[in-house]
Amino acid sequence: MIKHLSDDFEMVEYSGKNYIILYDNIENEDYPVHWHNAIEIIMPLQNGFTVCTGGKTYELEERDMIIIPPGELHSLISQDGRRLIFQCDNSALGGVAALNSISPVFTRTVCINKSSDKEIRILAKKTMLDIYDEYYSQSELSEVWIYLKLLTLFTEIRASQIDKYEISLSCAAEKKTEYSEKFNLVLKYIDKNYMYDITLDKLADIAGYSKYHFSRIFKQYSSVSYIKYINTKRTKAAEMLLLNPKIPITEVAMRAGFSSLTTFNRIFREIKHCTPSEFKKMYMDTYSSEHEFN
Repeated sequence: MIKHLSDDFEMVEYSGKNYIILYDNIENEDYPVHWHNAIEIIMPLQNGFTVCTGGKTYELEERDMIIIPPGELHSLISQDGRRLIFQCDNSALGGVAALNSISPVFTRTVCINKSSDKEIRILAKKTMLDIYDEYYSQSELSEVWIYLKLLTLFTEIRASQIDKYEISLSCAAEKKTEYSEKFNLVLKYIDKNYMYDITLDKLADIAGYSKYHFSRIFKQYSSVSYIKYINTKRTKAAEMLLLNPKIPITEVAMRAGFSSLTTFNRIFREIKHCTPSEFKKMYMDTYSSEHEFN
């Protein structure tokens, strides 16, 4: 199934001008540790399936679902059975400002199983099966419909995460509403100003809380620390800039909001598992090979 693997980087090969691909997979073979820029969703249909990602091992049962975010190292363990493996270009989701509120869904692996909310489980199964039908219908609008179904699922997952966050807060409903409003302001500020220096003092001031209280509640609300959220946002912006061969890497670092080239290299490697130079080269090599046969 992995067609183009360079070290541990997989260049996902979409068909034609599409930005989605679906495998009805029955192969009994291991897939080594790798990462890619696509969102990956796996659902076993017959027998279970084992996925190792984010330092954890997930034993999926039939109709469970796992969503692996872009840039996450993962491997798949050889097993008999049948499973759907879906990949899609995340730039269609991550590049739209209006969808920033669901971005925490892509900061870590999401597993939907029998311990998940019943409504989410039902929606996850229906979404994957609808995607299967739509993908093989080969309709002119199939890709649009598939992205719309994904958006609905991701929005419901994010809503469920927020509900659990609010339940974990032992405070009145008015206070929970206040937290949501405050942190929405903070996320919007980060999304608009990630290219500049953003301090903890500034973010805590926007929220109106102490630095300690802000850091603790932000992680509960967004599932990651405020530092990782900012660095992920900057790295995503850097990815887009690196695809332009005319922009030097030093300029990419500055335009994406990194304080130095050293910091840029370190954080980019932590998130993408390769250096900015390696990422740029992998893209250029793949671009060149794709056009050799056109």
